[in-house]
Amino acid sequence: MAAKYKILILGASYGSLLGAKMAMAGHDVTLVCLPEEVQLINEEGARVRMAARGVDGLVELNTQTMSGKLSAAGPGDVNPADYDLVGLAMQEPQYGVPVLHKLLDSIAAANVPCMSIMNMPPLTYLRRIPGLDIDAIKSSYTDASVWDNLDPALMTLCSPDPQAFRPPTEKINVLQVGLPTNFKAARFDSDEHTGVLRQLESDIQAVRFDTGDKEVELPVKLRVHDSIFVPLAKWSMLIAGNYRCVQKDGMRAIKEAVHTDIDATRAAYEWVVELCVSMGGSESDFVPFEKYSNAALSLVNPSSAARALANGAPNIERVDQMVQTIAGQNGMQSDSLDETVELVDGWLETNRARA
Repeated sequence: MAAKYKILILGASYGSLLGAKMAMAGHDVTLVCLPEEVQLINEEGARVRMAARGVDGLVELNTQTMSGKLSAAGPGDVNPADYDLVGLAMQEPQYGVPVLHKLLDSIAAANVPCMSIMNMPPLTYLRRIPGLDIDAIKSSYTDASVWDNLDPALMTLCSPDPQAFRPPTEKINVLQVGLPTNFKAARFDSDEHTGVLRQLESDIQAVRFDTGDKEVELPVKLRVHDSIFVPLAKWSMLIAGNYRCVQKDGMRAIKEAVHTDIDATRAAYEWVVELCVSMGGSESDFVPFEKYSNAALSLVNPSSAARALANGAPNIERVDQMVQTIAGQNGMQSDSLDETVELVDGWLETNRARA
């Protein structure tokens, strides 16, 4: 291995998936998380379950047995200057918590390159896309000010395509992968920082898992792309599937949101792709609708955004509202998206009134 990196990942739920893959590839990872997660992960490791080709059932990755070290710490117990790369794997509203806002400011001061694997792209990343009115987009964020000090040249986005969840009957250090697709990252401005990503991509690709009777390749790779639009491929999936789980009187599964009216879903999906192309992307940057709709057949739960609303959350990631605003800047509008934004607004209004 050419270099051994130290990586700081904010968020231990989804973050443990990427963290485990990096630790398995020989790099040292620190997950920033809640006190009960810190204790459990440091005592028992993080456990990630996924399917692997040629293996019956799921394999379980245990970070305690990996060549790289994975540990956990609280947000006040890490120094960003000690790390080569920071991963942002919490949901956007969480960064407004004062201790995390302070940590983001420390990351900015340390000039460490950051890779976001959030559904909601950091406002810092959107500054890398020419022609966007950033001020108009700020209202889609719970607290847009948390992104003020970070440098766009040091921020990249990684499309969080793999779907994972914490099984409700398991301890909070267990994550199960439901859809084992790849993380797709855009390059950084500099070749040096992009080189870190490419090294991680290569090291993760080379990993094999020993099942006891054979070594197998594992899914969920890191893929690095030159186009800054590739990670935006997630937007069409979110708008056509995840946010359309939200209904007036309850929530439906992603599979249902996608397949109940496949023509309406296709129209919503391709409208977002068209928007991203109008911003400067290329058709080849995005995932064909058929590939997405097939993958959605296995997504039998409501999206995390829908579940959060149903559970009374006063704030969620507003990719729906952000895309609506960016579309307006590009002279585009969608009745379907407007309806979704209105539904989400209604749920949030109700939740905030109750809170």
